[in-house]
Amino acid sequence: MTDFSPASAQRPRHHHHWRRDLVELAALFCAVAVADALANLVVHGPRGPVLLVASAVALLFTAAFHTWWARRHSHAPPPADTAPTDTADTDTNAGAAPDSAAAPAALWRMRTTVRDEPGSLAALCTALAHNGVDILTLQTHPLPEGGTVDEFLLRAPQALPSADLGRAIARAGGHSTWIERADAHDLVDTPTRVLGLATRTALDAAELPLALRQLLGRCTIHSIPATTLSGRPNAGADAPVEGVLEATVMRLRDPSGGAITVERPYLPFTPTEFARARALVELDARLGPRVPRSQDVLTLPEGNEITVRRADAADLTAARAMHDRCSERTLSLRYHGPVADADRYLGHLLSPRFGRTLAATTASGKLVALGHLLWDGDETEVALLIEDDWQRRGIGSELLRRLIAMAVEARCDSVYAVTQASNTGMVAAMRGLGLPLDYQIEEGTLVITARLDAALVSSRPPYELPRVQHP
Repeated sequence: MTDFSPASAQRPRHHHHWRRDLVELAALFCAVAVADALANLVVHGPRGPVLLVASAVALLFTAAFHTWWARRHSHAPPPADTAPTDTADTDTNAGAAPDSAAAPAALWRMRTTVRDEPGSLAALCTALAHNGVDILTLQTHPLPEGGTVDEFLLRAPQALPSADLGRAIARAGGHSTWIERADAHDLVDTPTRVLGLATRTALDAAELPLALRQLLGRCTIHSIPATTLSGRPNAGADAPVEGVLEATVMRLRDPSGGAITVERPYLPFTPTEFARARALVELDARLGPRVPRSQDVLTLPEGNEITVRRADAADLTAARAMHDRCSERTLSLRYHGPVADADRYLGHLLSPRFGRTLAATTASGKLVALGHLLWDGDETEVALLIEDDWQRRGIGSELLRRLIAMAVEARCDSVYAVTQASNTGMVAAMRGLGLPLDYQIEEGTLVITARLDAALVSSRPPYELPRVQHP
């Protein structure tokens, strides 16, 4: 049997031009004979110098002609049967590239489950290629019961509907497929994103719920404290050290006490995701309580200076002292319940596990205002408490602006504030944000929801170096 190689079949054959070699050899002998005759004439003839110059000119002309002739034949064009094909392919590729580059594209995140056997991933990639879909990133999540969850970040033609993409994946052997729109944040590769989340968690204990949400995608996170406000054990707060994974729910032990529950409807967690989430929680447990110590010094219109910084459980005593200085009306507008129970909420509010808190202190160190950004499942609440003697000085607006910047940094879609219609200060502060607002009034309670736009609010990372701000 004879092996046939397409590459060898297309390789051009080089013929040996023996006739050209024969001509060159004859020309060489002729040149030697002419040189000998000219030498005799120069030596014995009456016009030797003239013949010498003439022979030099003849040799130069012959050399130039030979060079031209050799170059013309060595640079002959390729055979006619291959030249048009190569040119046509080049023209086709050159013409297709601008069209594909100019075509509008959309980013998609897709998950699908395939059989754990050779060729299953190749079938998915072939189906995506037939639809003009480019694979930007790929992660594989092996399942203990068999099979593999493949997670893709795709760039697809804008005109390709997600339903057609899902049907193509189903025909290629994928099932339990989940597709949603992606954005520019998803273009960051997974190791870089995980390292960034670990860094943020290491610098700020309040980052753990946010890091889990960004790590696991669209999910709902609940922090269940170990005890209720009345001091009784909280049901559902017990979780084993190694955690529990149950399809679309994972339960992890909270290092500060209680449990962290993560839920994601319609999309089960994989063992790989569970291991990543548990690693973040273990990192938080090893580092212990921590909060960024950066602070800004601001000057109020009347000239007094206040310091805005992060607050935590270490400020519990100062917060209770501020409660004692606040009037009953101020406390009732903030907590919407019995004033006597106000102190019981502080432990929960100052815990970094349930959100972030900003404190405003005077030059003497007295705490005069608190601003809270609280994680409430899929939603985010903002709340303010300003001591009576320090109200109407712009402190609440400044704290609220900074809380909104934190919410934008956490990629929250909206924030809401629960107050009363008579609380004109809070209403004015929300209006002063310049954001779209929605109002709902139920039995005297006013809920103001602000839709966030990252372009309207500036923010800085929580690990940025401390700075001092002056007007």
